[in-house]
Amino acid sequence: MKVSLEPSLNDANLDANQPNSQRQLSIAISAAGEVLDRSVPLNLCLILDHSGSMNGRPLETVKEAANRLVDRLSPGDRLSVVVFDHRAKVLVPNQVIEDPEQIKRQINRLTADGGTAIDEGLRLGIEELAKGKKETVSQAFLLTDGENEHGNNDRCLKFAQLAAGYNLTLNTLGFGDNWNQDVLEKIADAAAGTLSYIQRPDQAVNEFGRLFNRIQSVGLTNAYLLFSLMPNVRLAELKPVAQVAPDTIELPLQPEADGRFSVRLGDLMKDAERVILANIYLGQLPEGKQAIANLQVRYDDPSQNQTGLLSASQAVYANVTRVYQPATNREVQQSILALAKYRQTQLAEAKLQQGDRAGAATMLQTAAKTALQMGDTGAATVLQTSATRLQAGEELSESDRKKTRIVSKTILQDTPRQ
Repeated sequence: MKVSLEPSLNDANLDANQPNSQRQLSIAISAAGEVLDRSVPLNLCLILDHSGSMNGRPLETVKEAANRLVDRLSPGDRLSVVVFDHRAKVLVPNQVIEDPEQIKRQINRLTADGGTAIDEGLRLGIEELAKGKKETVSQAFLLTDGENEHGNNDRCLKFAQLAAGYNLTLNTLGFGDNWNQDVLEKIADAAAGTLSYIQRPDQAVNEFGRLFNRIQSVGLTNAYLLFSLMPNVRLAELKPVAQVAPDTIELPLQPEADGRFSVRLGDLMKDAERVILANIYLGQLPEGKQAIANLQVRYDDPSQNQTGLLSASQAVYANVTRVYQPATNREVQQSILALAKYRQTQLAEAKLQQGDRAGAATMLQTAAKTALQMGDTGAATVLQTSATRLQAGEELSESDRKKTRIVSKTILQDTPRQ
């Protein structure tokens, strides 16, 4: 399994007469190989909320979804299950799958009671996941339906950052309408995972299945994109790099010892590219084909038990000409629109929190138009509906807010039943 690295500029032509230019550099990254080597075991941890508010159908459908995942695990895969109410405990210690029926019996005995302490569940889940991370693809599903009323949200973020340092991926699933989208998004973003919204209990099985399919397609782990910029080329100072697919995430830059910059990508999948968008500024350059950057990916290959591998270095070129004609790349334009949709929605949420309902509605309408430009009609409908409600003097329901956040981050896909 190797790394596929495909850079593209939104406009590969530069005007030699201009003292300064701005370009967006899109980088599509995935694991590449003839076949996906599923000899690499999965190391999955389920971190499940069983507080009192999960009583009844919610908990029953989550147990069913968890049982279906147990059935889909292969011999040699590892599983752990942590459950939490206002306390947390390890229900199934990290173990190689040998007796799936016994594991399902333990899950099925779960009952709903008590409050919610997400951070304690997260702490124990990371501890269990770390026990089996050697030569595996290690990911967690954290599901909750409530606020972290018995915990500390700052601890949640610190645990997520700790998980990233251990090369563990955290996916968060908000169940119902009363969970904190800011907290769950920050956990998922910090640990290179994805945020999901399970609005109705009957969606739990499909959402668990969708995430499990994504884990099964992972070929390489612990990936970092390394940037080396030529003289007279620099990254933007404010929010220079973001991921725009499969989910939109603002990525923090980290300095490398050799002077390069890096961003953490996490796991690389074979059938789904991670698309990174970098905002760069270029000074005046001489005519001709000019190298403006070099890109490389550092990664681990769990199938070979190899760490710190480096992909081939990939140069990025611009064509500098005295008679400038733009050479617009439509795919990069789509990435630019995806990031704009996310940031416009964020601005709308900020204005709403400040009490500026008119400003929030205007920004949501702008985000809806951006979604339409990129052909994301599902997001456009959700964003415009929220804008219309605000303009009519209505309050946005918790469901409206959750939908708005989710469609700002990704393009929704229909998921077949598992």
